[in-house]
Amino acid sequence: MLLLTDPQDKETVLALYMNQRWWPVEDVVKTADPSRDGLISVQTFGERIVLFVLNYIIFGMPEGNSANDAFFLPHSATECAKILWRNGEAVAFYSVKMKGSLCDGTTSQCYLLPVLDTIFVQRKYRRGGLGMKMLHDFCQSFKTEDALGISCPISAAMYQVCLKYLQTYPEEQKRLWEVEAPGDWSQRVNIWLKIQMESSLSGIPFLDGSKNIFIMAFGRLNVLSYKVNPSCWEHFLPIP
Repeated sequence: MLLLTDPQDKETVLALYMNQRWWPVEDVVKTADPSRDGLISVQTFGERIVLFVLNYIIFGMPEGNSANDAFFLPHSATECAKILWRNGEAVAFYSVKMKGSLCDGTTSQCYLLPVLDTIFVQRKYRRGGLGMKMLHDFCQSFKTEDALGISCPISAAMYQVCLKYLQTYPEEQKRLWEVEAPGDWSQRVNIWLKIQMESSLSGIPFLDGSKNIFIMAFGRLNVLSYKVNPSCWEHFLPIP
């Protein structure tokens, strides 16, 4: 597959060369198949090309320049993913690291829970509830799991999606975690509790990564750790 870039802007891809012809980027993510509607698992080679275009070309170049956006690496050839189709166009996707799958090619560690790894909605389709739709689909796909993860770090926009989702489906509040691979208890932070702590400590907290909340109180820096289990929160521990 070849990419044709704009001579004036090398970051902008204009077309892709496949099947002995050039295709405009916007045509690659469109379909005439009326059965493609809603969230559909990526299975065929053609669907993996669409996933690549959404992730690496549409998000990775023209749309992935916001400070609030995460950065995604290209997906592997066996990545578990779903594409959201609407009106004949691929408008969004999400990918999952399956429980028991290898974390990467350099380690023997495996994920200890299903993890929502990447999620993206084309800019022109945002603020339409598609992020929440995909998060709900992810959670419903693993109903029997006691814990589900979202890859760390979570963007500010995704935190807003999580907040709305967990308010709408409170039964999921104990099940959704921000995780670092492979996702053992020392690498998990309950998303609902993290949101609540930030809200209740408005104006004074800041988060160091995803493991501790630091609070300036009574002239001393204190730390509240919740990196093991949110039902067993440690007391404030003064830092000398």
